[in-house]
Amino acid sequence: MPEQPRTPVVLITGISPAASVDLGAELRTVPGTVVIHHDLRSITEGVVRRRVQCGARDELTALELAHGCVSCTMREDLLPLLCTLAGDPGVARIVVRLDEAMEPEPVCYAIANVLVNGRAAGDLVEVEGVLATVDLASWFDDVTGEDLLCDRGMQASPEDERTVAQLAATQVEFADVLVCAGQAPDTWTAARTDAVLDRLAPGVPRLPLGEVRGTSAVSTVPGDARRGRLTDMHGPVLRGQPPLEVDSGVATVLFTDPRPFHPERLHEAIDVLLDGVVRTTGRAWVASRPDAALWMESAGGGMGVGHAGGWIAGEDGPDWDDVSDERRAMAWLRWHPRFGDRAQELVITTHRTPPDEITSALTRALLTDEEIAAGPAVWATYPDPFGDWHEDPCEEVEVPDGHSEAGTARNQEETGPNQ
Repeated sequence: MPEQPRTPVVLITGISPAASVDLGAELRTVPGTVVIHHDLRSITEGVVRRRVQCGARDELTALELAHGCVSCTMREDLLPLLCTLAGDPGVARIVVRLDEAMEPEPVCYAIANVLVNGRAAGDLVEVEGVLATVDLASWFDDVTGEDLLCDRGMQASPEDERTVAQLAATQVEFADVLVCAGQAPDTWTAARTDAVLDRLAPGVPRLPLGEVRGTSAVSTVPGDARRGRLTDMHGPVLRGQPPLEVDSGVATVLFTDPRPFHPERLHEAIDVLLDGVVRTTGRAWVASRPDAALWMESAGGGMGVGHAGGWIAGEDGPDWDDVSDERRAMAWLRWHPRFGDRAQELVITTHRTPPDEITSALTRALLTDEEIAAGPAVWATYPDPFGDWHEDPCEEVEVPDGHSEAGTARNQEETGPNQ
């Protein structure tokens, strides 16, 4: 018997709820479409309000969750609901309109990997596309500002310490289509918004919200779109073909070098990535921990550093046959006679700090020739301010079990991707 096709799921993400509401309403005009929304504004009180809409049906339910977190919401309600709807012959498409505080990547991870009654929801549904709404009137200020989600009452849990900029950047980076609403307040802001979007989401189609009809936004998803595919922490850090020239003061810096960072000097250099910089992502290796690849992300004055797994050349690294063809090819191309596949690969999108200043600061953080000659035994004695979990500005952060992996560098919930 042929395998039954999986029910398509569309995720809507965005920090401005009004635009997401309008996009969800337009998708709901297509017969057989169910729109699900979990409102997390009362999650600190252990309550989530779920709304399910389909045709004339509009149901609002208050859910009391034991721990009051996003992972509980997905595990206890969203994933079982997706499985139930996938078995309904009257349901042609499921639209999940995410709360503004949610990132789409951990949701896609949960769909593919978290078991519900012994089975992943991904066995019954498939992500057809991720649509990110962008409010042109405020998005540039959001992605370059330093507000915390809690400053705006937007946090997804009582412990959520992400910045608004982190959320705005990750939502756009993971999108297959950008749906733009509103209008920038002036020509200069419009130009800078376009320049940042060109670099965070290169090649991703953009549609005006007012021109979206039915499933037109879904049909615009490119054939090579990621469609919920998780970030490979050892894949290319420069995805797509972003412009490399400066535009409206916005520039992309690609920092690569086979030499290791000195841990203390890297910690000092992080300041250059926190002021006047829109976004930093990528891999780093620190001399005091030669077997571990670190994943670094910054936005809005906050920096997260997480574990991205071992280098192939590391003592306990993966075998060549255990990594993807893409990673294997990249490792062969950059293999260093002494350092193997270890290398610094950071992509920095800046809007105020000059690119040369960023490159110079990171270069000064690398080991000198004399330090390299001293060898790994000496490197291991360097004071290391980077724990398995590190954030800037520096503060004590308790690390929950299972949260030391690269996917948690963004303060993701425990259902986030642990690569």
